Amino acid sequence: MSQIALPLDLRGRSDPESIVIGNANRAIYEALMDHAAWPFRTAVLTGPDRSGKSLIGKWASGQGVAVIDDAEREDETDLFHRWNAAQESGEPLLLISNRQPWDISLPDLRSRLGGSLQLEIGTPDDDMVAQLIESMAAQRGLSLSEGATAYLVPRIERSFSGIERLVEVIDRLSLERKTPATMSVWRDALDQIQGPEQQRLL
Repeated sequence: MSQIALPLDLRGRSDPESIVIGNANRAIYEALMDHAAWPFRTAVLTGPDRSGKSLIGKWASGQGVAVIDDAEREDETDLFHRWNAAQESGEPLLLISNRQPWDISLPDLRSRLGGSLQLEIGTPDDDMVAQLIESMAAQRGLSLSEGATAYLVPRIERSFSGIERLVEVIDRLSLERKTPATMSVWRDALDQIQGPEQQRLL
């Protein structure tokens, strides 16, 4: 499979409808480009909170994929009919679920989705964490002083929601204190989020 272009890379951008592509989700984009390889023309996407599942769905819909976001909230009989319709039309179908695992009660739907392509957003590595920090800061118009990612990446929780929360707190502290987001702000933000024990890492 050829390497896809990365139109949603956020380096240097502040577009809220974009997403960083890295180790945790790159293979998903590659798989979504290859509809013909999907078993039953259907893929199921799951992943942690705030990991960009809905943005991936928006991107996929622009690639000719029928997308059902928050699929776990839909009536299972309706989903079964949507799956059947996709088989008849040949249109690729992407179901996005916020549940890990997604417990499906309807046996027919469970068996069919179980045989579909399973995609899961993973844990970001150091490089992706750094890109996410920079991206989320740019979206907020937050200017981080030099060395921010080198300082924060080894200390931050490895989760999308944790990264988002850290940038939010850094931004808030910087605004409250009317000071640039320098090391003292980064340190206090980490302390607020991860507790006083974080000081032992400094």
